Amino acid sequence: MGIYGQDWASYQSATPDTSGLGFVFVKVTEGLTYTNPRWTAQRDHARGAGLVVGYYHYPHMANSVQAEADRFLSLAQPQPGEVLCLDWEGYDDANASVSRADQLTYKESWLRYVKGRAPHVPVGLYCNNDYWQNVDTTSYVQDFLWIATSGRAAGDPGIRHPWLFHQYSDSPVDQDYCNLGSIGELRAWALSFQPASAPAPTSGPAWPGEYLALRTPMLHDGNVRIWQQRMSDRGWSITVDGWYGPSSASICRQFQAEKGLAQDGIVGPATWAAAMRTDNVT
Repeated sequence: MGIYGQDWASYQSATPDTSGLGFVFVKVTEGLTYTNPRWTAQRDHARGAGLVVGYYHYPHMANSVQAEADRFLSLAQPQPGEVLCLDWEGYDDANASVSRADQLTYKESWLRYVKGRAPHVPVGLYCNNDYWQNVDTTSYVQDFLWIATSGRAAGDPGIRHPWLFHQYSDSPVDQDYCNLGSIGELRAWALSFQPASAPAPTSGPAWPGEYLALRTPMLHDGNVRIWQQRMSDRGWSITVDGWYGPSSASICRQFQAEKGLAQDGIVGPATWAAAMRTDNVT
């Protein structure tokens, strides 16, 4: 039981190897001025590989919680089924002068503020065992805990508090474990935070949980064929062959532009749902 993942920052390439991974956390921001220059490419690469994607912020805890959180949220903008996280640690110069009490206050305030701004997205806490045992006093993690105890076996972090993710190694990259049984279970958990609403009229299947995107080797499966057939039925000139190549990606971007969606050429839950609707056919 369990699935494996990694967390990426600018130390990794724009397109790390995703073999054997079910999820990834991407660093987006640090403090009030730093942005990971590779984060959007890493996000798109992870989405294209069908991974569940999380986004994290590293704080400078002398700064305003609201200012840092607002900047992070203005960039991250997660899709349904994605995750937000605070990387709560402060061993660097930017946090050295911040007392442990103030660091704790920052953590509590950031989690509550971000959850208030993003109520339908899982919001959680990353910290290592030192911070968990010696800085934290409340065990407040909002929606989930991502605990780091490098050197222990995956899935055995050595704490009693409920956890969802475990960073068990930092070599050769940060390696993580999720205690859910599959990518589908993790994505379903993340999607469970979305509000219940009446579904739009559809004439096709629900999103299959797979991001359709350009990748190497080229994606070829039944989900691509279903989407292509639906786009053909809507009047788009598209070959229905099950291969998600440059032509499919181009039509996807044109369709996304028409429907006011993010134009990334990736058929995720929003693009799939728009294609399957029966009240917006063009």
